[in-house]
Amino acid sequence: MKIIKKTIRYLFILGCIIVVIHIIHALTLDRIIQYKEIEFVSSRWPEELEGYRIAFITDTHMISNRRLERVVEELNARNIDLLLLGGDYMSLGHGIRYREQVAILSGTQTTDGIYGVEGNHDNYIRLFAAMEAYGMTPLFNTGQQIREGFFLAGVKDLWNNRPCIATSIEGAGDDFVLLLSHNPDVAMHQDTTHIDLFLAGHTHGGQITFFGLWAPYLVRGSITSYNQRFRYGWAESRSGTPVYVSRGIGGYVPRVFARPQVIIITMGAK
Repeated sequence: MKIIKKTIRYLFILGCIIVVIHIIHALTLDRIIQYKEIEFVSSRWPEELEGYRIAFITDTHMISNRRLERVVEELNARNIDLLLLGGDYMSLGHGIRYREQVAILSGTQTTDGIYGVEGNHDNYIRLFAAMEAYGMTPLFNTGQQIREGFFLAGVKDLWNNRPCIATSIEGAGDDFVLLLSHNPDVAMHQDTTHIDLFLAGHTHGGQITFFGLWAPYLVRGSITSYNQRFRYGWAESRSGTPVYVSRGIGGYVPRVFARPQVIIITMGAK
């Protein structure tokens, strides 16, 4: 009996420690944006574009203007060639500040411009109007050659519209193709055989997780149909295409072991 009581006491203490660790993490690191530098090497990437740098920002949601301005300042210090935006600027129920956020993001200094897709919380008509007003290019089941040998495509949101990868990559030829999609589930619903790299957001890294390893938020099936597969980081599509899912930089509830991040990809040729 004493052993059982001791075990219960130890488990209770352990549980309290775990809860405290998660609270501390939520109040500290989970409030600091991480600038995640990764490398992607492919035999299909043009050798002339060795070292090309792509920044990816998604799910800004309720981020303050000042915080977003600091993100732009940081990117301008990191020599970015291309900025990609993954959608979900503001939750519709909290009003729409597309013009404000797009105006700030347009201050990012790039070699080849700024491109973006819609998210499930976005009104694409208002969003794309704001983007075009500030010199950005919306991708809506469309694509464009950025450099010789490098084709960028973006699809409509899975919840709002009908994404079509095949339509978005028309004209890509034999170029390296980077596909931008807000929702990573598109990678499992459609053929990605002709995609070399797939970027997505939407899942917020699970938002509230157990040591960043498991997120009950994703188990419900209301955000993604693939459980923890697209929580964050590297995954694969149904066709075996590399998929990178960003945790995003905003959020509408506290993050717990799901630190906000900006992704910066340095491209390399094998």
